[in-house]
Amino acid sequence: MAVIDARDTIEPRPVATQPLSVLGRVHPAAWLLAVFLLFLPAFASNFVLTQLFGWAMILGMVALSLMFLAGYGGMVSLVQLTVAACAGYMVAIFGTSAVDAISLKWAWWVAVPIAIVIAVIFGTISGALSVRTEGIYTIMITLAIASGFYYFTLQNYTIFNGFSGFNAVNAPVVFGVNWRDPIPFYYLCLFWAAASFLAVVYVSRSPFGLALQGTRDNARRMEALGFNVTAHRIAAYAFASLIAAIAGVLLVWQQIQISPGTAGVGPVVDILVIAVVGGIGRPIGPFIGAFIYVVLRTFAVDVLEGLGLDGKRFQLLIGLGFLVIVLFSPDGVLGLWSRFKDRVLNSNSLRPGGGSA
Repeated sequence: MAVIDARDTIEPRPVATQPLSVLGRVHPAAWLLAVFLLFLPAFASNFVLTQLFGWAMILGMVALSLMFLAGYGGMVSLVQLTVAACAGYMVAIFGTSAVDAISLKWAWWVAVPIAIVIAVIFGTISGALSVRTEGIYTIMITLAIASGFYYFTLQNYTIFNGFSGFNAVNAPVVFGVNWRDPIPFYYLCLFWAAASFLAVVYVSRSPFGLALQGTRDNARRMEALGFNVTAHRIAAYAFASLIAAIAGVLLVWQQIQISPGTAGVGPVVDILVIAVVGGIGRPIGPFIGAFIYVVLRTFAVDVLEGLGLDGKRFQLLIGLGFLVIVLFSPDGVLGLWSRFKDRVLNSNSLRPGGGSA
């Protein structure tokens, strides 16, 4: 049987067919954003670096793993934050924490790789259980796995220390640098967020990524062409789980603790909201959604209390903000921006001398 190249048989969506990031073809706005992020520590406070941008980049990575599955594979997975939490728990169990009776206190360069491998295996198995379903059934299966993990960690005291979880899970000191200090931790998050973004862009335009998009658009046709649809989908889960697992390691270092609430049902659904609000069709969307979420989550309480309302209802303000965005643009903030640009271009072309006949 002849080998069929996915690039000869599939016409992916425009978002996946843009030229690979040759330096001379990168949009000027991307260069400005890169310069801004690189020099942000020069004028930003420690709070802004770790609690706003650092946290946003970590949540953006988790949402990016969901975006890869949903946007390129047509699989909406609610287990991605659970994979991240699994990696965080493994770092606490194999590494060092305040719970001496459980933590094995292995060196970070042993504990972190093991944590990532276990989390990737967990995410891959979760994917293998759900890839044979579609639509709402995939969502329900992954939500069931996420809920099961939450209740298991909540009730298990032998391995996961139950409700209390683990605290004092500190980032390592390497080459004399404490990687939990604000500036080093910010650059650590920035490096892995950029690496994850570039990896998703590259994989989405590779033969594997094009074949995955083909399974999203027409799985039956891809099977007829000789592609193993199930294997491609499981591999996609493995790749997405790797991104989520790295984010989980950063998350436990950022919070310096981990507990069952880290991957509760609410936060699991929040990751889906982040991806949708930012724009689930492009890799940059999850990071935009994550930044909006973090800003609302951080300042919503102050806004409500300033208005004389109960600060505990900050989730209401967050929900209303996301609701407004989704109502005006089902494809998120990126969709709003695209419509704005189109409207400006159309209005300019209608002006005398503003466009060609």
